[in-house]
Amino acid sequence: MNIKSHNTKIGLFGIGLNTYWKQFEGLKERLEEYLQVVARGIEESGVRLINAGLVDSVEKAFEAGDDFKREDVDLIFLYVSTYALSATVLPVLKKANVPVIVLNLSPAARIDYKLFNNLDNRTQMTGEWLAFCAACPVPEIANVLKRSNIPFFQITGMLHDDRDIWNEIEEWINAAKVARVLYYNRLGLMGNYYSGMMDIYTDLTALTATFGGHIAIIEVDELSALKESVTDDELSNKIAVIHEIFEVQIDCSETEIRRAAITAVALDKIVDQYQLSSFACYHKGSGNAVNEDTMSSVILGNSLLTGRNVPVAGEYDVKNAIAMKIMDEFGSGGSFTEYYAMDYIDDVVLMGHDGPCHPAIAEGKIKVKPLQVYHGKVGSGLSVEMSVKYGDITLLSIIEDGRGRMKLLIAEGQSVPGEILEIGNTNSRYQFSVGAKGFVEQWNEHGPAHHCAVGSGHIGSSLKKLASILKIDCIQIC
Repeated sequence: MNIKSHNTKIGLFGIGLNTYWKQFEGLKERLEEYLQVVARGIEESGVRLINAGLVDSVEKAFEAGDDFKREDVDLIFLYVSTYALSATVLPVLKKANVPVIVLNLSPAARIDYKLFNNLDNRTQMTGEWLAFCAACPVPEIANVLKRSNIPFFQITGMLHDDRDIWNEIEEWINAAKVARVLYYNRLGLMGNYYSGMMDIYTDLTALTATFGGHIAIIEVDELSALKESVTDDELSNKIAVIHEIFEVQIDCSETEIRRAAITAVALDKIVDQYQLSSFACYHKGSGNAVNEDTMSSVILGNSLLTGRNVPVAGEYDVKNAIAMKIMDEFGSGGSFTEYYAMDYIDDVVLMGHDGPCHPAIAEGKIKVKPLQVYHGKVGSGLSVEMSVKYGDITLLSIIEDGRGRMKLLIAEGQSVPGEILEIGNTNSRYQFSVGAKGFVEQWNEHGPAHHCAVGSGHIGSSLKKLASILKIDCIQIC
């Protein structure tokens, strides 16, 4: 992956009114220390922080905007420390032109009223009051940003001892990291659509305009040709990896394991050659024995790639390759799945696919089984069988609204134990707060493709923040 994708930059500035500094001794220094508390917290997330300091004049606002623009920041946190003029905010954000999060953070849960009222100096009292005035200019700022058509988001709480606000800050930073990864994402497309599977057909230009990245169109013949270059050492190493990662069932022949391993090595070479960080593929291969052999042996290699930060979507589902990439970058996995049946007794939805799977989110070790036929596809070969680890899960689908616009569709639920179909496919049982019936009806209402990405954990809040950064709509049904 391009190293730039990891170089997330976060802008930070505080605001105040320079008229106050001569009037109230120590106020500026106190507010600057508050700003440093925020700065240290952001730096702990591992990003590069561009701290413009306390912007207390219009002149400093223009300088800060230039700095943020020059440094190519991905996101800006505006720390509101006391009353300040909106004129010290607008030049910064207009020039930087990135999402802004307004931090309305009080230095404590409340003013110590008794201590405050016992101060014998009215000027000192006013200075103390101003140190707690973070909420005061937020309506003014919001008014000006609204009228300037600059989107903004708010985090309101306490500077100290408030875990909720730091969770929110962390989610925004993680969303900014994922947005930058998507901007530099190199998505490989190999083969063609499954004929007639119209829900996954999409506009590649619109997809790139929405999420960024570059799409490389790759011929299946290239993958087939690379299989001829696989060395004995590469083959034996890949077979060892397959046995390490997967629980290879006793009825898997050495011939099929070898065939899958050769194709897996060739897939690695394709990824390296095109510097791919995501991938989608499908090709019938019928009429060409070499390509049929290639495409009927990709599932293990695709699953291994998915497990190492190069998610692979089957059936040429380009949108789902990006959905899987998003889930993976949030650290939730991102396995290829679809729902196929419902259990009304246990009120669960059964979901899975014939691969690829994400090894990092498997419940136990993934089984490899031979399939005598790939349903709906040409040939036979090895497939993967797994359930997503039990506990919280999130589903993500990238949907289109018929007007060329992309949206995120989200559902949170639980992966639960129980009987699954042991047919050599990924299979999981999911429960949702709206029930199985409510889930499928509400999910279908928004017109998703039949594939989606599943990941561990509840990350709906983070996905909504990513959608805000990307300036697209986001729908969460549960």
